[in-house]
Amino acid sequence: MTAPWVRPTARVLVLDPAGRVLLFGGRLTAPDAVPGDVQWWYTPGGGVEDGESLRAAAVRELAEETGLVVHPAALEGPVWLRRHVGEFGGRVVDSRETFFVLRDVEHVVDTAGRTELEVLADEPHRWWSLAEVAASGERFAPRGLADLLPGLLAGPWTGPPQVVDG
Repeated sequence: MTAPWVRPTARVLVLDPAGRVLLFGGRLTAPDAVPGDVQWWYTPGGGVEDGESLRAAAVRELAEETGLVVHPAALEGPVWLRRHVGEFGGRVVDSRETFFVLRDVEHVVDTAGRTELEVLADEPHRWWSLAEVAASGERFAPRGLADLLPGLLAGPWTGPPQVVDG
């Protein structure tokens, strides 16, 4: 059996002035699969490249996936740490996720910078209010997003990062 691929990952909770969070709808189960229905909603972000800091990875991924270009210092946190082990394309991925916050964003998502795999995935995006997340029957990553968001919406994060469930 092949050892899991340990993948450091940086993610950004993008919040608009109304406190809504930007999420993408995960549809792809393997790199060679045809995208299906949305299986879960998650924040922009992705893998950290060799020699790249978490903040640098977060802003690079944000630019690639949303077209939003920000300075690393604009990110608040890290606010959450999450470990998620799952399979993608027949390989076990042990994702070690670090979440940052970007507040008061007014932006129209531009997906022109997406990677080939992200283009293939053709994932929808939308801004979700806390009430919409809490009332939804959809799956979110992290799992307890509705319970976690109020702590972020209350104001700037001042504590150490919180470990959150898958």
